[in-house]
Amino acid sequence: MGKKKDMNYEIQTFYPLRRVISETFSFFEKKHYIHALVEIDITKPRTFIHEHLQKAGEKLSFTAFIIYCVGKTVDENKVTHAYRKGRKKLIIFDDVDITAIVERSVDGESLPTIHITRAANKKTLREIHEELRAAQVEDFDISKHKNLMQNYLKVPRFFRKLLSGRMVRNPFLAKKYSGTVILTAVGMFGQEIGWMIPYPGHSLTITVGGITKKPGVIDGKTEIREYINIAISFDHDIIDGAPAARFVSRLKEFIESGLDLNK
Repeated sequence: MGKKKDMNYEIQTFYPLRRVISETFSFFEKKHYIHALVEIDITKPRTFIHEHLQKAGEKLSFTAFIIYCVGKTVDENKVTHAYRKGRKKLIIFDDVDITAIVERSVDGESLPTIHITRAANKKTLREIHEELRAAQVEDFDISKHKNLMQNYLKVPRFFRKLLSGRMVRNPFLAKKYSGTVILTAVGMFGQEIGWMIPYPGHSLTITVGGITKKPGVIDGKTEIREYINIAISFDHDIIDGAPAARFVSRLKEFIESGLDLNK
């Protein structure tokens, strides 16, 4: 705690990871994004997950279900996760690699970390679920992670920018280290938070917001339903409005149907 003139203030460390993220964001400033703010009825998949917990004693991962649906939707129109290569080419990967936040228990504390589900479009819902559950309990050396970030920041800023720029502009390095789609489930940290607009870097970014209960009309009858708020961000240099709208409609259809949850 410090004091200057009549102001009290606290000094905290600006963590190395945040510094690295801040530097990387500078490479995304020239991209042009469009955002779709969507409200999706998740009553059916949430009901199935709850009933499965009661019957089998197993809590299915809702994040795994969203990853599964995103993978299937991108698989139908792979240009949505394309990377630009130079000015004249697009790299469209066959595998849909989805980066998501996974909470791990480290020294008794819950720590959000990155996990990439490789080829999510080719995996079953069960495979994705088990992969995320395994990632949550695997060993994570936080001291090694901090040391890596600190050593990276000791490299002169000029060379750091060259290194980061190469990774951002090289589709194959970008896919290796950050996947082709990013999914941020901010709703895990607060239920009624509405939509959150991200600062995207990927061609396709899915930001899952809060879950709310409110009346909905089903078959002409009003009943209480559960809804989730999702912001879907597209790189408008790659994706036009019409295919973006079709993507949103298809993803909404998959999620609301509880796609393959009964398998």
